[in-house]
Amino acid sequence: MFKITVPATSANLGVGYDVMGLALSMSMTVTFSAHASGVLITGGDPRFQNADNLIYQAFVRGCEALDQPVPGVHLDVACEIPAARGLGSSAACIVAGLAGANRWFGQPLERLDLLRLATAMEGHPDNVAPAIFGQLAATIMVDAEPVVAHYQVHSSWHFAVVIPDTPLSTAEARAVLPTQMSYAQASYQMGHCTLACTALERGDKAMLQAALQDKMQEPYRAKLIAGFADVKALGATLNIPVVISGAGSTMLAISADAKRLQRFVTQARIQHPHWQVQVLTIDQQGFQVQEASRAIAE
Repeated sequence: MFKITVPATSANLGVGYDVMGLALSMSMTVTFSAHASGVLITGGDPRFQNADNLIYQAFVRGCEALDQPVPGVHLDVACEIPAARGLGSSAACIVAGLAGANRWFGQPLERLDLLRLATAMEGHPDNVAPAIFGQLAATIMVDAEPVVAHYQVHSSWHFAVVIPDTPLSTAEARAVLPTQMSYAQASYQMGHCTLACTALERGDKAMLQAALQDKMQEPYRAKLIAGFADVKALGATLNIPVVISGAGSTMLAISADAKRLQRFVTQARIQHPHWQVQVLTIDQQGFQVQEASRAIAE
């Protein structure tokens, strides 16, 4: 018996579409133990307590990649990450299942190997990379292989999430995006993405404020998120950048001033009393394996 804990992730950060992702201190924990045959799933959403569960599908994929038979397994799921809110719930499921299969068979795969498998399942690496490695990750694909850069987020930054009570599917959020960009638009986005990574690493407030001015996705996705304009305006009054987390509907606020960020949180809760608003920190290490005293039957 062992546990895999995977952090939530906030992808894109506005200007880093399908490239950048932050690991945050909200998590999914899956306990793996032996089962007579097939799969038994407890905890989590009852609708997904079956073999179509994404954690189990990733577990099966991990076994296949290791050229091992799929064992009977009991998955007990405890999850803080809301589904379809832009906080990497599907990436967490995939990473948990793959890491679980890897641990089951003695952990022969390195984290970069798991990134390759997870990217193939997820379709893009922006969420799975920080879920695996923690901190801030920027990932590109070269000949279908992920190449990842790791950034140490400066300790001065503080983060808060505003999570609406309505979901937003990634498919719907992608459908509203234009299919083409001009060279000028591409240049703008590349420059801002580069500076955003640098600002987060250095703790440069002015640079981050300038860098997180997205023109690639936010203008199109904002209309899908009721209340986005209010939250964005609140951030502006406090000089706090606010970006869409992943595909939405969650919004991420970033500030170097903890007291100012707390004011943002307080006002956001007043504006939207039925939404979840909370301060989070950076997850430092990505997914973690916690061993239990009783070994699994391998």
